[in-house]
Amino acid sequence: MAGGFRRGNRKRLPKLEGRGELQSLEREGPFKEWLGMPDLYRYFLVVEGEKYSYQTEDTELPVAVGDKVVFRYKETKGGNWIDRNSLGKAIDPSEYQ
Repeated sequence: MAGGFRRGNRKRLPKLEGRGELQSLEREGPFKEWLGMPDLYRYFLVVEGEKYSYQTEDTELPVAVGDKVVFRYKETKGGNWIDRNSLGKAIDPSEYQ
């Protein structure tokens, strides 16, 4: 019986969720990691006073300064990194028609 691919009996840490108003946004790049890989752009975001980093191939993000955003992230030694494809606008059900 297959019990998954993880070895050991370690519990996976749950993903952290960030939510709030996007206060600032800066872009750096493009960076070429290796031959054949698309250009990568590094974004630095400030949400509710906390700093986050996000890396993607997109030249423009689907969010703008002043938007309410939601995302998953992980804490590392280098700072807080937003998971790929998890950044988006937060939808308030009371305002949604």
